[in-house]
Amino acid sequence: MATLFLHVDNLKCGGCANTVRHRVQELPGARSVIVDPGAGTVQLEHDGSIDPNEVKTVLHKLGYPQHGSGGIKEAAISYISCAMGRFQGED
Repeated sequence: MATLFLHVDNLKCGGCANTVRHRVQELPGARSVIVDPGAGTVQLEHDGSIDPNEVKTVLHKLGYPQHGSGGIKEAAISYISCAMGRFQGED
């Protein structure tokens, strides 16, 4: 089993974490996803078949880019992702 650990921007709450967890868990080969909004981290355990760049792309599209690589656009997108995560029942 392989582990990918990323520091990302814009993680604010359980709603954000819920969205990230659900979307990353959908990747083929994903085994478990741990999201820590307080630390701004995402930890993915997978079967070794996942390309880290694929995970980074998914997170970026959700508004949670790798730390230091985003801007205002990603911050705005993260608010929508956060709201979706809250709607799905966490936070």
